[in-house]
Amino acid sequence: MNWLNSEAFTLFGQRILWSDMVGNIFGLAALALGWRRSLWTWPVQFLSGVILFAAFYGHLTGSAGKQVVVMVVALWGWWQWNRGKGRSDDGQISVRFAGWGERAAMLGAAALGTVAVALFFKANPTLSWDPWPDAYIFVGTIVAMYAQARGMVEFWFAWLLVDLVGVPLNFANGYAFSGFVYVIYGALVLWGLRDWWLRSRRSGQPVLEGAPA
Repeated sequence: MNWLNSEAFTLFGQRILWSDMVGNIFGLAALALGWRRSLWTWPVQFLSGVILFAAFYGHLTGSAGKQVVVMVVALWGWWQWNRGKGRSDDGQISVRFAGWGERAAMLGAAALGTVAVALFFKANPTLSWDPWPDAYIFVGTIVAMYAQARGMVEFWFAWLLVDLVGVPLNFANGYAFSGFVYVIYGALVLWGLRDWWLRSRRSGQPVLEGAPA
């Protein structure tokens, strides 16, 4: 498996690793499949997590740990979508905006989780050289994938917030392909957000809890 962390090529003076490149290509595919509400988004995300874990392990512990979470939540998301509940007329998973209570719960969990994980990293310095960004990415990814599994449009907003920290962190740590690919991620997130937003309105779900459809 050592070849995964070998150099594939150089781009704009940055070394591109095989693991970084292949893992993020699968990540892009998973995001595109999520946009299309395809059940295959979950196994592809699982495979991306396996490859990126190999890329980050031993260097970015928080990011490596995030990939373990990605794999676990991908299995749960597959189960959640595969149950056949909440289907729309086209047979795919239906989407909706979260209620205010759900939003408050996710924001609270994200805030408390980030603080708890960051303090854990600070108490164990060998786990992370930069505890707060690692903790933010770690917890934000859990929240984003939870929202995706529940068919919530807020899934896309959560990914945007994770990317705001993930992009500079990847560049700073030599994972240039991850940084470059997030430009494409950004475009997919915006298109996916628009698509899910419109579908949530067509499906009769209120945009805001208590508002008319």
